[in-house]
Amino acid sequence: MSASARRRPDPVRIAYLAVNGAIVFFLIAPILIVGVFAVNPTPYISFPPTGFSLRWFEKFFTSPDFMNSLWLSLRVAVAVLVLSVLIGAMCALALVRGNLPGSRFLTAFFMSPLMLPAILTGLALFQLYLLSGVGRPVWGLVMGHTLVAVPYVLRTTLAVLHNFDRRVEEAAAILGASPIRVFFEVTLPLIRPGVIAGGIFAFIVSFDQFPISLFLVLPNSETLPVVLFNYMKFDLDGAIAAASMVSIVMALSVVIILEKLIGLKAYVKL
Repeated sequence: MSASARRRPDPVRIAYLAVNGAIVFFLIAPILIVGVFAVNPTPYISFPPTGFSLRWFEKFFTSPDFMNSLWLSLRVAVAVLVLSVLIGAMCALALVRGNLPGSRFLTAFFMSPLMLPAILTGLALFQLYLLSGVGRPVWGLVMGHTLVAVPYVLRTTLAVLHNFDRRVEEAAAILGASPIRVFFEVTLPLIRPGVIAGGIFAFIVSFDQFPISLFLVLPNSETLPVVLFNYMKFDLDGAIAAASMVSIVMALSVVIILEKLIGLKAYVKL
């Protein structure tokens, strides 16, 4: 191959890079717009921005309504993270290791909350709680979020278990390890990437959950997405963008935590 032929640009590669660049820009552009709105001193979107100000972040962090809703969302998301990891991991192990009849049907059943619109799930839970006489407690909100978060943990854990080499467990058992020790020292460390990845998904899904929360929260005890929705009905200023940037930063933070715990390479293999 001549040197001129090697230097000739590949049209297919150029088109591939252009398409991927356009997709990345399409995904990042809304975040950039929200970021500009959050630091713009004017209470409306303008481009180019007229200046730089943190007044909207100050308004967000000094507002009792925003702060109460933020802490409620965090508490609910942490509770959903724990419950989803426990339920999803146990269900995945039972489906793969339990030789259960109709395991494919059970897998589809556990994944079914993702197939139903979340607003219908919220309405159904709202009616169930009212008919049961329990009202709308915080634990009911946690249960509703857990319902739609468990499939994420289940799916990522199943992906790891399907590629799991059981000979490692057998070797540990042959060397004298008890079943409990095999689970905690062999099985659990090997499926940890799937469990942690699913737990991160569960946290994000719960923290940003709006349709279910809309039906299950009480006045003056609302999650951040519901508070933002109500705020936008009466006012639309940079505080909304500041709250959005805080949510984005939190999502990026959990990704960084994921990198520190198991590494993004292990996460990508899922």
